[in-house]
Amino acid sequence: MTESAQKQQSSGHRIFATSFASIYPHYVAKAVRKGHTAAEVDEVIAWLTGYDEAGLASVLANEVDLQTFFAQAPAWNPNAALIRGTICGYRVQEIEDPLMQKIRYLDLLVDEVARGKKMSAIQRGSTPTA
Repeated sequence: MTESAQKQQSSGHRIFATSFASIYPHYVAKAVRKGHTAAEVDEVIAWLTGYDEAGLASVLANEVDLQTFFAQAPAWNPNAALIRGTICGYRVQEIEDPLMQKIRYLDLLVDEVARGKKMSAIQRGSTPTA
């Protein structure tokens, strides 16, 4: 079995091997297109994962895949379980694969930023990250 086939088999979904650096510009573009900022996107990423500015810059520069991005998240937010909603036709709270659920949580948070939802609501009532 080839290395890529092994990775595909162990990860389950092709998106898991996708680099975060390839997805991040789409998150930012979506927010900017709707009149919001990259800083707001970075804030929800920090809230969800614990990545600070330097950590985020590092994963982007090193083209870390999504599986590694979430596995090495410095501080997964315990309030992430409060995230509810539908993304790509799936209710995020019902997604069984833990990694896919984390990816969809982030997708949903970026959508909320783009829609102009207040940061306090996006962060599910927790205190904002610095």
